[in-house]
Amino acid sequence: GDDVDGLFFDIISQNPCCCTYCMEGMEKAGLDPASEEDRKSYALQVLNRFKKMMTDTVRKYNKTCTIFYNAGHVNPQIRETLDSYTHLELESLPSGGWGYEHFPITIRYARNLGKECLGMTGKFHKSWADFGGFKNQPALEYECFMALANGAKCSIGDQLHPTGAINRATYELIGSVYNQVKEKEAWCDDVEAVKEIAVFTPEALEAGHIQLHPSLRGVYRMLTEAHYQFDIVDEKMDFSPYDLLILPDVITLDEHLKAKLKAYTDGGGKVILSYKSGMNRTEDAFIMEGLGVDFIGEAEYSPDYVLAGAEVRDGLLDTEYVMYEKGFWVKPQAGTQSLAQIWNPYFNRSYRHFCSHFQTPVEKDSGYPAITRRGNVVYFSHPIFSAYHEHGVRAYKLLVINSLKLLLKDPLIRTNAPTTAHITLNYQRKEKRYIAHILHYIPERRFAQIDTIEDIIPLYQVELQVKLSERPAKVYCAPEGKALDFTYEDGYVHVTVPEVTGHQMVVFQI
Repeated sequence: GDDVDGLFFDIISQNPCCCTYCMEGMEKAGLDPASEEDRKSYALQVLNRFKKMMTDTVRKYNKTCTIFYNAGHVNPQIRETLDSYTHLELESLPSGGWGYEHFPITIRYARNLGKECLGMTGKFHKSWADFGGFKNQPALEYECFMALANGAKCSIGDQLHPTGAINRATYELIGSVYNQVKEKEAWCDDVEAVKEIAVFTPEALEAGHIQLHPSLRGVYRMLTEAHYQFDIVDEKMDFSPYDLLILPDVITLDEHLKAKLKAYTDGGGKVILSYKSGMNRTEDAFIMEGLGVDFIGEAEYSPDYVLAGAEVRDGLLDTEYVMYEKGFWVKPQAGTQSLAQIWNPYFNRSYRHFCSHFQTPVEKDSGYPAITRRGNVVYFSHPIFSAYHEHGVRAYKLLVINSLKLLLKDPLIRTNAPTTAHITLNYQRKEKRYIAHILHYIPERRFAQIDTIEDIIPLYQVELQVKLSERPAKVYCAPEGKALDFTYEDGYVHVTVPEVTGHQMVVFQI
């Protein structure tokens, strides 16, 4: 009836099925039950039909209650049934299998679907129904404040004891965090993210689950560690608000996406792409206009090496760096610049050819580029983003960031904050103010299976430069209200934040 506030339908997913009903349904729909792709396609149809039917049923009895269908993850597959939802809840317990990268990646996609979003974590040390398990308070703070910093509401899940008795310690823990959230809310309501970069999600090509594609995780790490402001997009979203678009590793093109990319680059949009991105769906030729390279084939050697040219060498040693993942050999077209070269080892390691404990050492220039630039388009011939996630080689990140700086000369944020600090920038239109969130909680893998946070390590004298089109009337720390001295020059507000203890909001009042 009308006294119901909302309905949360949990674990709403459908695996491919070959029961009598599904086989009959597939045949009626012209699908082949023997085809794995057809079984997947039909499972999605069944799931979507269920959600639409349930929402229609609920609305017969209650016109206003909230409705959400939970499957542990939000990806582009949700688009077909988005009208069945009133809002989006991002289940993401970092200690329960999701990890600390899942929420900040997923919210950067979900917040652009036109629905109110909230981040859902839990009070548990591990995952749901971890009775007697309690999350460290700093970890719970980080999870909630990360939601606020990305424009989402926050939710902390509990599970009642079978007696129905409330556990006092649980609500003391939750209260210790929510009391802080209450103080911060005024600067977190009705915000829009300010961003400069869009990352095209591999999930637009193949739906993933909570273990996100390694290329997406790699690009997330690179950009957050360098303090860039970015969204994650699919082919239905508008690229034009973004200065730069990244297509990580596996973003092949159909005719629609090819045309959309051309319109974006024709309008001055800048693009960084890697490995198979920019190819056709059969992965045998590059079809993106303006890319500036021709496909030769898979590299004949792996691991091979990259020698950076002067333009992308900042922070790197003047030497060849090993690339642990196999890339492509491509030929630059006339007018395409090579920013880095692939160098080959003496041979591929095998039972026939052997050298020492690991890969074979470098021998000579392959004649093929590792990084190319054609105008506003930079291409990496290795799966650099997946490789960064898999291997953590800092040189991979520096090659990308140095290339990014060639294209994006005036980032939204400049700072001396360490790579462990997460910085996001939001705008409150009604209040005419920008809010920079600085988060400095460091998840650690101290234990066999659990990432958690135990200590809050303060930062002091954080220099922050924020690109704004006009001089603010005042700058202050929130919620404390402490005014900060600032200068405004060359389109940037310069301010020094005295201290960041876990989470600090810096407000730029226009």
